[in-house]
Amino acid sequence: MDGLIGVTGATGIVGGRVAALLAERGYPQRLVVRDAARAPRLAGAGVRVAADYGALDEMRRALDGVETLFLVPAREAPDRERQHATAVDAAVAVGVRRIVYLSFLGASPTATFTLARQHWTTEQHIRDSGVASFTFLRMSMYLDFIPSMVTADGAIVGPAGDGRVGALLRSDVAAAAVAVLTSAGHDGATYDLTGREAFTLTEAAAVMSRLTTKSITFRNETREEAYASRAGYGAPDWEVEGWVTSYEAIAAGELELVNGEVRRLTGHEPTTLSEYVAAHPESLGHVATG
Repeated sequence: MDGLIGVTGATGIVGGRVAALLAERGYPQRLVVRDAARAPRLAGAGVRVAADYGALDEMRRALDGVETLFLVPAREAPDRERQHATAVDAAVAVGVRRIVYLSFLGASPTATFTLARQHWTTEQHIRDSGVASFTFLRMSMYLDFIPSMVTADGAIVGPAGDGRVGALLRSDVAAAAVAVLTSAGHDGATYDLTGREAFTLTEAAAVMSRLTTKSITFRNETREEAYASRAGYGAPDWEVEGWVTSYEAIAAGELELVNGEVRRLTGHEPTTLSEYVAAHPESLGHVATG
């Protein structure tokens, strides 16, 4: 693929990994960041600053000259959909021809997970924007987020029941994104990106216990218990609802999909939970030994 690639979220894990892979392969790119001082220093990568996706004029200047845009979702916020729409409008206004958007598995207006509904709204805005080409990468839950769900005393707690999740590493998401960004044939495509296996949170707890010799368990909650147990966090209602409904989406079977899309796009199998924890025991360093 020819032309300048714009990468948003380059100071984050997925965007940063995408930018690094593009640099390794010699693709010219522009990193769109909120803080230039935090942008990675990469060969062939320019940097432009925009305060956030909602800053229309700044986004236009940041994206001017970009051919293909990799759009990483904005930070969770009450106006996230508006921010995404503004970023898309800015891209179209300055002639971006292709948008590759990092969406979420099962994005729909009726998804259990509230953020998946936001992703659906963004997908629809991109479809209606008039951009020449678009591709949606619908990722499952991040595999490397699973250990952080464990509390210091060794519990995963939430209303997930016996539902299964086909989680995948952020680095596998990034590899799939780069494969799409750097090749043709993806116009109008939607790819569901999943891990190699689906597991319950009870099974995840057992894997993490076995590999770290720490006592980790899953404790199911009712919806009422879940909201009550998070009431003291001081988080806004919309954020708490996102936390709770992410577990409920697992319980509803909306994240159990496992397919071969990552392997097909990248040529390698996605990493499993046991492989990740064995290679990164420090991911559970916050959990007490016992």
